[in-house]
Amino acid sequence: MEISLLFAVAFLLVPAIGVVGLVLQRRRTHALAAWAALNGWEYRSSAPELTERWRGLPFGIGSSRRATDVLSGTWQGRPATSFRYRYTDQGGEHRTTHTFHVLLLGLPAFLPTLELTPEGMGARLAKAIGGQDLQFESEDFNRAWRVTSRMPRFASDVVHPRLMERLLRPGSATNLRIEGTEILTWSAGSTDLDLIASRLGLLDAVVRSVPRFVWLEHGYDPSPPTFTPFEEQK
Repeated sequence: MEISLLFAVAFLLVPAIGVVGLVLQRRRTHALAAWAALNGWEYRSSAPELTERWRGLPFGIGSSRRATDVLSGTWQGRPATSFRYRYTDQGGEHRTTHTFHVLLLGLPAFLPTLELTPEGMGARLAKAIGGQDLQFESEDFNRAWRVTSRMPRFASDVVHPRLMERLLRPGSATNLRIEGTEILTWSAGSTDLDLIASRLGLLDAVVRSVPRFVWLEHGYDPSPPTFTPFEEQK
């Protein structure tokens, strides 16, 4: 009798969970579409091409990779995108799905890969897979951030004292990576609309801090009025 009751409860509960999930999905879709309309952006439910575009974490590992809840537009004149990225990994009989909120800004030229990770779990993972932690003149910065790049000179040119000061401000601790023609940030969890402005603002500050000679070395002349020196942003 008790077993029959349990089966009856399960029979009723499974459809109920499905309905709740559908309602939550519709609410999320409505919120994303409303945000896009308000800010003059475009909303797409998915963008498969984004799952294979980058090599660094959290990309390039796991299976069943999906890029959903895609918002695209411009930020301070630069192409910008926000999306939810998911992949699945399997350890023995267990499968785990990992979810991230990814934000990116387009760059005016191709740049070498440079990753900045707040000291913590992400930094320990980078060390475990062989990432070299570059050191800088600021001990406070070295304690707070892990910097990896196969081109140390490029890293030292980009991570100058003004950028270090900016990244040591409260609220700046997030994963950052310049990779090719984009700069990205990612954090665990689904899309958080309240974080988009602040995270894109941080990415924009990093881009604006890149010295002019670095851009010139990579085929781009950041002449006014399309480029505003970092000092003017303070």
